[in-house]
Amino acid sequence: MAVRIAMWSGPRNISTALMRAWGSRADCYVTDEPLYAFYLRETGLDHPGREATLAAHSSDWREVTRWLTGPIPEDRSIWYQKQMAHHLLPSVGRDWLSKLTHAFLIRDPREMLLSLVEFLPTIRVEDTGLPQQVELFRRVLEQEPRPPVVVDGRDVLEDPPGLLQELCRRLEVPYDAAMLQWEPGLRKTDGAWAPFWYDKVRKTTTFGKYRPKDGPLPEPLEPVYQACIPLYEELAEYKIGRI
Repeated sequence: MAVRIAMWSGPRNISTALMRAWGSRADCYVTDEPLYAFYLRETGLDHPGREATLAAHSSDWREVTRWLTGPIPEDRSIWYQKQMAHHLLPSVGRDWLSKLTHAFLIRDPREMLLSLVEFLPTIRVEDTGLPQQVELFRRVLEQEPRPPVVVDGRDVLEDPPGLLQELCRRLEVPYDAAMLQWEPGLRKTDGAWAPFWYDKVRKTTTFGKYRPKDGPLPEPLEPVYQACIPLYEELAEYKIGRI
């Protein structure tokens, strides 16, 4: 049976490493942030690799979502779609979402903000992806008989085999130990932005060790952090290890 997994994450999490894990499976095709070109076109943001991304990827959300809900490429049985929740702008229709199996990747908002501020001088709550994750989570919770799967990036790093086995069980796909290791380098399935953003992950061959993100939170980010806390906690109530 074909399974299309949409893993919704915010920025500065282990989303690319998790995509590497799924891409190591022989039965799985992976897609890297399919709505990124649309997001860049609509927002006008000048991210590293912007022009390469717009040239290489469709910026028509209707075309992209038709593809994401169509036949799985390369005749695979699993389609793992690495999705950034903040790319799901309000102008994107929501009907196509019912054709996917949804999961959520979260990170402690303080650690996420301390990492994100190294890349973005100004950060809004919506840039964290948490409001969009909560919107999607509530939507799935209303429509499905069981809560969607939630995974905390820290938990994955502290116990990759255990968390991946439980993640696969919850998603009703067989676990494959190949997910624990991969070859270094970029992939043809990486987005055109990979040379600009994936310098660290391209050197990896497995999940790294969890290391706390220390340091004071810049004062302008305190209101953003306070707004993020209840959103993160709402999702964390359902994370693997809690339920």
